[in-house]
Amino acid sequence: MAFCGTAPNPVSGSSSLAYSLQNLSTKLILPVPLHFTGQFSNLVRKKSRGACCSSLRSAASASSMESQEDAPSTFSVCLEEELDHVIRFKMSDFRILDSVSIGLGGRSDEIVFECMVKNSCSSLYGKRVVLRKLSSAQAKRRGKRAIEVLKKLVRRKLLYHSYSMQVHGYIYLPASDDSDSFILVHGYHGSFSLRHWLERSDWLPTLEATLALDEESVRKVGEDRTGGPAVSRQLTLIRILMRDLLIGVNYLHSHGLAHTELTLENVHISPVDRHIKVGILGNAADFYKDGSKDSSLDNLDRREMMIAFDMRCVGFIMAKMVMRELMDPLVFAKFKSFLIKGYDPSCLRELMLEILGRSSPYGNTGLQILDRNWGAGWHLLSLLLATKPSQRISCLDALRHPFLCGPRWRVVSSMDIIRWGLGSTAVRITEEYIYRKPQRSRLAHLIDLMEMLNPHPKPKNWLDLLPGKWRLLYCTGKHIGLTLRQPPLRVLVGDVHLTVTRESKLKANLSFDSDIGFSVMIGQDWPLDKAGKSGRLRVNSSFTLRAGRRLYLNHDKTTEKFFFGPSSNVEALAQKFKGKKWSKIIPFKEFPSSLPAAKLASGDIDVTMNLDDPLDQNIDTAKSVLQELRTQIPPEVFDLSKLVCGTYVDSRLLVLRGVNGSALLFTRSFCGQKQ
Repeated sequence: MAFCGTAPNPVSGSSSLAYSLQNLSTKLILPVPLHFTGQFSNLVRKKSRGACCSSLRSAASASSMESQEDAPSTFSVCLEEELDHVIRFKMSDFRILDSVSIGLGGRSDEIVFECMVKNSCSSLYGKRVVLRKLSSAQAKRRGKRAIEVLKKLVRRKLLYHSYSMQVHGYIYLPASDDSDSFILVHGYHGSFSLRHWLERSDWLPTLEATLALDEESVRKVGEDRTGGPAVSRQLTLIRILMRDLLIGVNYLHSHGLAHTELTLENVHISPVDRHIKVGILGNAADFYKDGSKDSSLDNLDRREMMIAFDMRCVGFIMAKMVMRELMDPLVFAKFKSFLIKGYDPSCLRELMLEILGRSSPYGNTGLQILDRNWGAGWHLLSLLLATKPSQRISCLDALRHPFLCGPRWRVVSSMDIIRWGLGSTAVRITEEYIYRKPQRSRLAHLIDLMEMLNPHPKPKNWLDLLPGKWRLLYCTGKHIGLTLRQPPLRVLVGDVHLTVTRESKLKANLSFDSDIGFSVMIGQDWPLDKAGKSGRLRVNSSFTLRAGRRLYLNHDKTTEKFFFGPSSNVEALAQKFKGKKWSKIIPFKEFPSSLPAAKLASGDIDVTMNLDDPLDQNIDTAKSVLQELRTQIPPEVFDLSKLVCGTYVDSRLLVLRGVNGSALLFTRSFCGQKQ
C-alpha cells in the first residue's frame, strides 16, 4: 500500500476529502509526514489534517452515539455473530496519523488510513495499524470475506503471521440511512507494495537493505555467497522473494483457498520479519462449493482451475520481477497477448528477444538471469504460464525447481529439465561466434544428445508439433562465409525461416516453405551502411511424413566399406553414457544402431527469387546473387528434397537431417506475426 500526506477526492461518507490525487498503484510516495514553511504552508497543513481525519472523526462521533444505544440493530447482531472470531474495535481506540490513500490498486471505493492503537487495554497498544474504510457494497463484501477466511488460516499461526496480511478486526458504524460504514483493521507491513518497489530506480540496493540480506538469509535459498555482480544479486533477491511468495500461496492452497488476486499491488514486503505478505484475502475462493472435500469430478476440476489461476498470476509476478521492461503497460500487453492467443509459453525467449532487442533501458539483465543454469528460468516461467491448466506447475514443485535453488542445494533434475537444458545450451552457443572447431564439436554433441532423448518419436506427434514457423539457428554441415573470399557480389544473409503447413488433418501431407532474406552490397568495397539492396528467396515443396529410423553407419578404413553400427564419434558418446551421471536417464542400456525418426519424402520443388531495383534488371547479376546464396546457406534449405528425416521435435526446437547426414537446428519463431 502507499500513503500520502494529503487527502484525495471524496467518496461516499467522507465529504471533506477535497484534494485530488492520482492513482497510487503507479506512483511511489514516501510515507513521511509533510513539512511546510510560511503562512501558505500553515493553511495547507490545516486543510490537510482536516481532510485526512474529518471523515474518521465523524465516524468516531457516530461510534460514541452507537455505544449509548441500548438495543443494537438486528443487522449489527447478525454481523457480530458472523465475525465473532475477530475483535470489534471503536474509533476511539485509534490515533489517526496524517497518511491516507484512495483508489489503491484501481479501487476508488476504499480509503486507507494509517493509525496508532492508543487503547492501553488492547494487545495492539502502541502498534501501527491500517484502517481500510470500505464504502461500496462490493468493498464491504471483500472486507467481510477477508475476516471469514481467518477461521481456516489461523490454525497454523506461524505461517499465517509470516505470509498473510494480518487482519485484527473491524469497525462497524451503523447509520440511519443506507450509508453504513465498515472499516477493516489490518496490520501495517510497510507502506509499499512490490510494484512500488520495482518502480524505484534504486530498487535493488534499497530492497536489499530493507530485507537486511546477510549470509544466513542467502543460505536459505541455497546461495553460497553474498554480493557480486548486479545480475547475481538480482537473481538471489528474486529467489528469496519467489520462494516466500510460493510458500505463502501454498499455505492458502493447503487450506482449500485460492487467492484469485495475486498482483504486484497486492503483494507487500514486511521489513520487520522480512517476509512477503500475500495481501488482503477479500476475494479468496473456496476449492469446494459446498464445503465438503469429496473427490467428485466437479470439485476436482474446480480445485485444479483455481490453483492453475493462482500459479498463472505468480508467473506474471515473476516475469515482471525478472524483466522490468514488462512494467511498461504496452510491453506487457504484447506479452500477455502472446499467451492469450494460445502460443506455447516455452517460446517466450524468442518473443522477448524480438520485442526488446537492444533498445531496452534496463540492458539485458533479465535475459541473463533467465538464461542462467541452462535456461532454467525460462523453463519455470513456461510451466507457470502453461496454456493448459493441467500442465501448470504446483507450488511445491516450483520450490524444488533448479531456478529457485542455489548452487549449495543438490537438485535431481527430471528428464524434461535435462532436455530443456540441452536445447537451451545449444541455442546459446549458436548466438555466439561459431566458426571455431570446439564450439562446432560441442554443438554437434548436444544435438546428438537431444536426438537420443527425443520425447516425440511417433509420426502422430510430429504431425501435431511440426506445423508452424521455424527459424534456422545452426547447421552441422560445411560453413562458407565471407571472411576469406572475394565473391563477385557481397551478399549478407539475414534470417532463414522454414514454414511447415499441414495440408489436411486426415492425411500426413505437409508443405515446406523456406524463406531466406538477404541484402546485396553494390560495389567492390564494403560500404559503411550495410543495408544494401534487399532480396528474398523462397523455396516450396510438399512432403509426406511416415515412420522411419535413422541408421548409424560406420566406415571401415581397411576395407573401405560401410556397415551398420555406431561410428567412432557415436562410440565415444556411448562410452560417456555408461557413466553414473547419464546411466540413470538414458532410456536404453546399450547404444542402439538406429533411432526412431520421422521419414520425409519430398515432391516437386518451386524456387522464386525477388530482387529490388536495379538488381532485377540484369540476369547475370541475379545468377551471381543466386550462386552466392547457394554457397552460404545450407544446401538442404535451398534444395528441400535433401531433407530426409526429422530426429527431434518439441514445442520450441526442431532438428532435421539431410541426405549427407548434416543436422539443421531450428527454433520456433513468431517473427512477422501480430501479437
